[in-house]
Amino acid sequence: MNKQVLRFILEEYQYISLKNLNSFVYSMNRKEVTMPKKTVTINPKKLSGEISIPPSKSMSHRAIIAASLSDGMSKITNVVLSDDIIATINAMKNFGVEIEVQDNADLRKTAIIKGNKNLVYTGNDIDCNESGSTLRFLIPFAGLMDEEVKFTGKGKLVERPLDVYYEIFDKQNISYRNEENKLPLVVNGKLKAGEFQLRGDISSQFITGLMFVLPLLDSDSKIIITTDLESKGYVDMTIDTLKVFGILIENKEYKEFYIKGNQAYKAREYKVEGDFSQAAFWIVAGAIGDKIICKDVNLESLQADKKIIDIAKAMGADIKKLEDGHIEVNSGHLKSMEIDASQIPDIIPVICVMASMSEGETRIINASRLRIKESDRIKSTVSELSKLGADITEHEDSIIINGKTQLTGGKLSSWNDHRIAMAMAIASIRCQLEVEISGAEAVSKSYPHFWEDFKTLGADINEYDTGN
Repeated sequence: MNKQVLRFILEEYQYISLKNLNSFVYSMNRKEVTMPKKTVTINPKKLSGEISIPPSKSMSHRAIIAASLSDGMSKITNVVLSDDIIATINAMKNFGVEIEVQDNADLRKTAIIKGNKNLVYTGNDIDCNESGSTLRFLIPFAGLMDEEVKFTGKGKLVERPLDVYYEIFDKQNISYRNEENKLPLVVNGKLKAGEFQLRGDISSQFITGLMFVLPLLDSDSKIIITTDLESKGYVDMTIDTLKVFGILIENKEYKEFYIKGNQAYKAREYKVEGDFSQAAFWIVAGAIGDKIICKDVNLESLQADKKIIDIAKAMGADIKKLEDGHIEVNSGHLKSMEIDASQIPDIIPVICVMASMSEGETRIINASRLRIKESDRIKSTVSELSKLGADITEHEDSIIINGKTQLTGGKLSSWNDHRIAMAMAIASIRCQLEVEISGAEAVSKSYPHFWEDFKTLGADINEYDTGN
């Protein structure tokens, strides 16, 4: 084993325990460990300027899938081809949908989708790459097919839990097989309408996956939530998107969702709105740095991550709502608070960055779901901010942060997690020394032009390739 590989394993996989060592070796044998390909070095300085917020990845997934199920031609505008969105587009093509992606003057694309309510599996693997949304949204689609469907992926997605679907398959006598409870997954059998009982503290992606398919079945269904529902905002987003495409779902106080069968998706033109989970990075950059104007955000959005505005304000950031869906963020005297992570897991890493520079003790609670993201985001966030000199500690389902006025700097890893890479880039604003981030290519999962936008706001960075 050469020195570069050994150094990567020590840095990227320092969280390996004896308990999951066998899983790690299994992944190594399957060549699923990806060497970092890009490193960035950042000379700390405050950012300022205007930034156009990229379109919502969550809404892009939903719109592309809903359009694919519609009879007729849909036009989805304001799409950025992140790795995850490419995975969903390719997956729908493998279900027989015709999709043409048209270039625009900027990075935004337009997807022209000739939908088909009667999907036909082409026989090609549904390769979800590293996209949990693609995998969990589309597994129920196998229940519409007359033959077995194979789902594949890579990275940590290979072992992300799918037990919710396995329990449904067992109850409905749907055949499935996997390798040591990991991808690839092969599903063979028809999904039947009925009652589906799901815990509310599991990923909302399972609920969304069922909501796409159940309206197409020949009779009515119910999704019954057996505990308090987390990530309500993502379920709201699904219901709203489906309504746009002609599908109605009745929400009974987030305890039951009633879904009539024999519904039909209707083709539409649809513009994807700006993504608050990406806007969060620039909102925090303004809160700990200088004036930043975030353009193209919908202040009436159903996105749960819109909560970043309220949190940043409560912690002391100066935020003004401008015309045309723009917001202006300026720094203020930041102070600590308690933050419930259950509805907003994706923006917790960058909130921890802001908390690291806020007066007093910030407590991030109800954060256990962060452990099953692209990385264990409790561990990865604490690890990398600690390297920068933050006073931050990890607990089972919480993070405790005692703020400082400034951090130091150092060599960091992205943990192959896009949100960790971007959060640490924002943390560099208030560092004294150079910050180096290996695995910087991870941003392509959701925000492929992040580093270009970072430079646009005045960042002093160097990028160089380090892998094959």
